Amino acid sequence: MARKATAPRGSKVTKARSPGVHIARAPSPQPLLHAVDNGPAVCVDPSPYVSGGRDPGWGPHLDGFLSRNREALAAIGAEPLVVAGRHGIRLELKPGHSAGAVPLRSPVSGQVAGGLVVSPRFGWPGVGRVLSATGWGSGPQFLTQPLVPGSGREVPPWVLAGPVLQRLSDLLSHLKPGYQERIEVRTHPRGQIQWPTYLAKQMATGRWHHLPCKFSELGTDSRLRQTIRWTLERIRLDLAATGGSDPMALILATLAMHLLDQVADVPSRRPYRGELERNLGAGPLSSAVLREGLRAIGWIVDERGLGGGRSSDGLAWTLPLETLWERYVEKFARSEAALSGGRVKVGRLGETTVPLPWDHRSHRAIGHLIPDIIVEDPSGIEIIDAKYKAHFADLDVAGWKAFTEDAKESLRADVHQVLAYAAVCGDVPNVKATLVYPVSAGLYDELSLRSQHIVSASIPVGARLKQLRLRALPFSGLN
Repeated sequence: MARKATAPRGSKVTKARSPGVHIARAPSPQPLLHAVDNGPAVCVDPSPYVSGGRDPGWGPHLDGFLSRNREALAAIGAEPLVVAGRHGIRLELKPGHSAGAVPLRSPVSGQVAGGLVVSPRFGWPGVGRVLSATGWGSGPQFLTQPLVPGSGREVPPWVLAGPVLQRLSDLLSHLKPGYQERIEVRTHPRGQIQWPTYLAKQMATGRWHHLPCKFSELGTDSRLRQTIRWTLERIRLDLAATGGSDPMALILATLAMHLLDQVADVPSRRPYRGELERNLGAGPLSSAVLREGLRAIGWIVDERGLGGGRSSDGLAWTLPLETLWERYVEKFARSEAALSGGRVKVGRLGETTVPLPWDHRSHRAIGHLIPDIIVEDPSGIEIIDAKYKAHFADLDVAGWKAFTEDAKESLRADVHQVLAYAAVCGDVPNVKATLVYPVSAGLYDELSLRSQHIVSASIPVGARLKQLRLRALPFSGLN
């Protein structure tokens, strides 16, 4: 009978690990909070940010968390709310008018321990169509913040790829020429003739009038164009791989192909990170266009997530939807004015400023009024104010009685504001004051069928009538 083996005296006996026991557990993923613009507040669990403390709540770390993340929360328009209840203090983040993604830091270590993603309430496809209509220059703004953990899988690839392509397009159009060395076989000499090559090839084959010449020629920066080509190829592949049947991804992939045509004469070359850093703000091409273009290239080189699931972590960014809505309403007003022969003035360009002549300068509250848009045509004047609010949709669905008091006061304030703008038009015979609100594409179609996408009221002002209008437009572009 075989004797059972025993361990020597003094040795430490260890039990064999069962195959079901993990030797090293994977770190838990960093939490990512999800919110919708102008939607309900989201609660922040303190445990990922102050783990290891005796108190399971925020305790003394609340002020530190708010201080560490004040800049990021302000960039995305999220308001921190401290709520006291029976179970202690609760921290909530109330989203505002912006979509985007920002990292959240721990007040203890100062390191990124989570993130916040705010999605548009009208959906990503609607934002894509509006961005396409207004131009990608009005798209997301990239923040000087660390990567947002897990956000790369939360947004479509075109949300950030669109602005990157816009920067590369601007960079290609602003490239300044420089001298490059070329070698070319010519029938007329230019620069320095390469005699060894001529004797070995042209002379030996009887092509005596073919001269290999080496000369300098004015052209654009070849190495930078090679880098741009590599970047465009990567973006196009990412859009094709992660975009699927997304129409906006396909549109941007086509744009990338058009830009690739501009650099088809140079080979593709992946740049080194140090090379990009040396060129940022240096050399004859030093300009804002160059800096932004090189930063965009750096994001692709660093494999930073542009959305769609290719990378787990993504760039920090913000998209002010209120500003985007104003740009879209402006474009829509220009399209309508072009049909009627009207002239459009825009507040963001300083074309609609109306000074207020206060009798006492020390008591004045505001110095001028700035309507968003003024349209002048042969029939009269229309004052347009774009409001990124849900008032029109709420009125149609719930009615005035179901409005909260805050919503009623907000709508009244909008009406008073646009009527104040209309009052400065004086004795113009026909004045329309229009408030434009966003609605979903489905609701807009339903309102249009009922001819209720525009509602109006006539208001007597002195001896004349001014027309107040509430107008709905879909936050997805018009077909």
